[in-house]
Amino acid sequence: MQFEIIGEIKEIEAFASGNGIREIDRLRKTYGNGRWRKCKGVARIKLNDENQLCLVELH
Repeated sequence: MQFEIIGEIKEIEAFASGNGIREIDRLRKTYGNGRWRKCKGVARIKLNDENQLCLVELH
């Protein structure tokens, strides 16, 4: 599904970090070591196929 983020992402919260991320080995292999965190936030998006605006939680 194609969409465009309108405005800023708010209420950002980290809910997993380091070895708590299932894909950590792939991330480290592809992008290198770092302080990896999995985050979520709320944003308004525009669906490209319908021109509809929605408030969604992004991961």
